[in-house]
Amino acid sequence: MATNVTNQAQNTAAETTPKLMITPSPHVKDSITTQDIMFTVLVGLFPALLAAVWYFGMRALIVTLVSVIACIAFEWLFNMVVKKDQTVKDLSAMVTGVILAFNLPSTIPLWMVVVGAFIAIVVVKCLFGGIGTNFANPAATARIFMLVSFATPMTTWTAPRGVDASATATPLSLIASGETDKLPSLMQMFIGQRGGSMGETCAIAIILGGAFLLYKGIISWHIPVSMLASVFVFALLFGENPLYAILSGGVMIGAFFMATDYSTSPVTDTGKIVFGIGIGFLTMVIRSFCSYPEGCSFAILLMNILVPHIDSLTMTKPFGAIFEQKKG
Repeated sequence: MATNVTNQAQNTAAETTPKLMITPSPHVKDSITTQDIMFTVLVGLFPALLAAVWYFGMRALIVTLVSVIACIAFEWLFNMVVKKDQTVKDLSAMVTGVILAFNLPSTIPLWMVVVGAFIAIVVVKCLFGGIGTNFANPAATARIFMLVSFATPMTTWTAPRGVDASATATPLSLIASGETDKLPSLMQMFIGQRGGSMGETCAIAIILGGAFLLYKGIISWHIPVSMLASVFVFALLFGENPLYAILSGGVMIGAFFMATDYSTSPVTDTGKIVFGIGIGFLTMVIRSFCSYPEGCSFAILLMNILVPHIDSLTMTKPFGAIFEQKKG
């Protein structure tokens, strides 16, 4: 009798259990994984890392390693504390660590690097649900936090290799103070012989990495091109040298490696172009009319907040769909 009851219960459960998993379209399958994408991004960042070590010495490598290790450790600890599946193997924390380090001066105290990693991973990423659910770029937000909290160490620069040791001012600070006669040449800007954060100075290294990501299909042209073009146009409108505007500060690394973050950028091509134009416009507004000589990270964060609205305004209507308008 008991056996019959048990069998009947099992049959009833089997009948009520759905045999198909129903999810909204589109259903896209691809062999590429998050780990593959992040590894490709790391490869794209490698030229800038080599340039940073060349120009700023082993200290640049130490800062990068501390940032990466801290980001991985914080993500692992957070997942352990909240009893979530470990996600450190997807390499996203490593990518965040490298990009954060590239936004810092090589002279920054290492404990501050750890604080920045905590903000990027725990506060911006993990507390919002982890990769794919954060609303803002972790590295950009951490840089802003550190710039506001540790203003002096974050703006204390060292001269790169091949440059006079006294020439530590960044091009943006020279432009802001009107000392344009002391600006490095465009060639020096292009190859990295200028003051600045250790991973943003060598434009050619960033371009090589960005071109690699474009070739591999990890990013599309829409955000980098629209952002750089926007900076160029608004620099002209604001009476500044557009080439110096593009090569100065974090515009190059922001265009290829920060603004293109999947989680915090629009999904439509039109939205990506609007997003890039907005970042370029806000960058030049902050540089030209605000107290901070650099504005790229602030611009990326502000546009991150607008991404849901950009998506909703640029999302195309499905073919054959009919939307009813409420009568008020």
